[in-house]
Amino acid sequence: MRAGKYIGIMSGTSLDGVDVVLADINARSITQLASYFHPMPESIRQAILSMNQGQAVTLSALGHLDTRLGVLFGDAVLQLLAHNRLGAGDIVAIGCHGQTMWHEPYGDAPCTLQIGDNNHIAAMTGITTVGDFRRRDVALGGQGAPLVPAFHHALLQHPTERRVVVNIGGIANLSLLFPGEPILGYDTGPGNMLMDAWVAQHRALPFDKDAVWAMTGRICPELLAHFLGDSYFSLSAPKSTGREYFNLAWLEKQLAAFSPLAVEDVQATLAALTANSIAEQIRLHGRCDRVLVCGGGARNPLLMQQLAGQLPMSHVSATDEYGIRGDDMEALAFAWLAFRTMSGLAGNLPSVTGARNATVLGAIFPANRSA
Repeated sequence: MRAGKYIGIMSGTSLDGVDVVLADINARSITQLASYFHPMPESIRQAILSMNQGQAVTLSALGHLDTRLGVLFGDAVLQLLAHNRLGAGDIVAIGCHGQTMWHEPYGDAPCTLQIGDNNHIAAMTGITTVGDFRRRDVALGGQGAPLVPAFHHALLQHPTERRVVVNIGGIANLSLLFPGEPILGYDTGPGNMLMDAWVAQHRALPFDKDAVWAMTGRICPELLAHFLGDSYFSLSAPKSTGREYFNLAWLEKQLAAFSPLAVEDVQATLAALTANSIAEQIRLHGRCDRVLVCGGGARNPLLMQQLAGQLPMSHVSATDEYGIRGDDMEALAFAWLAFRTMSGLAGNLPSVTGARNATVLGAIFPANRSA
């Protein structure tokens, strides 16, 4: 086992910035030591948005963005190390999820693409870096996502409680942690992604802080039912999705079937879509004692209120109440996945992704500390 200090990097579908965590990890425990949030420059954010929804893209533009993201991730790690007075020799490895540009685990040639050149991270920090976690699972017939349920199980399982962990980032996903049953998990659909796109278009804001704008609107039941009629919501697991499907073009196509609505009513209905699609999937699996919410959506009071209202028999709360800051959860998961890779241990769960078998994930980019 390669126990010791690991760093995890997560840049998710919300595109708000880079979460970096430091953790002490061994076979028995995961202890978070520090975290750092590194803002994403607007130029990089716009470059990602200009090509990750199916637009035509040049290889030059993709290559430049790959490098810029690698440097951004490397800078974020260096900031974390400086803040905690640590050097490269104190860290076993970095686990970097990378920025998802495309995720299409279906069809004749399933694929998933995360960029952010790990060579730059390793060169800048002098720390062995583990990346490209998803494609081995896809190569084995899996969805390549979600990968966090195995980590949620390691961190939050309970011997008697039936728990569901819900991560609400750009996309929402859940992990079912039911004692004595196989671990299950999948993407339920949009999390913050559509709400963020709509408020950006109509209010020129990156997100609807505290759902203030959504709370001024009214849910349109007919529109909500129309949203939920999308075929993705009725697909059986394993399943996963991303910005290449749930994006502003998807929303505008849905809205085209309706007379113009007040823009704040659309925002309120999008919040209801996220809450309803999550709650519906939780109810499908029977009794749930506790719902633990992480990701940016855990800070959305409207989403939390709606989830609690739709799941009256479950205790709904943020993972922060259990000592795990929700904003750090996914970065912490990729630190743990780096530990698994460096230890030669499987990181995926076939019961979640549908892969033919469990496997070690990722590619290792060794440090060159003598350079």
